[in-house]
Amino acid sequence: MAKLDEPALAAIMVGATHVLDLDGKEAVIYYQDADKAHMLLPDGTALSGKWRLEKGGYSVDWTNGPNASWSLDNYASGRIGYVDATGTRRADLTRIEFGNPENLPRQ
Repeated sequence: MAKLDEPALAAIMVGATHVLDLDGKEAVIYYQDADKAHMLLPDGTALSGKWRLEKGGYSVDWTNGPNASWSLDNYASGRIGYVDATGTRRADLTRIEFGNPENLPRQ
């Protein structure tokens, strides 16, 4: 596996929506700009917060949820995985949509 570096992350995150597979359920994260992010979990929970690129990944501080550090790793299978600070793969990136097609945050 190879971690995506800061320039690669900036290119695929800022202004984009990531659609994730969480054990067969879909979650979406919209990285509005280089500071704000919004997430919709499969159970309907909506989170908003601040995120920042860091060496080897990024961190996010959800206003109405937990703080977390992540890396995006490119696996031999050709998939990109979201990996938490413990090194555990938590989700697979299934697609990137530029812009905000999910209209997050939802009011």
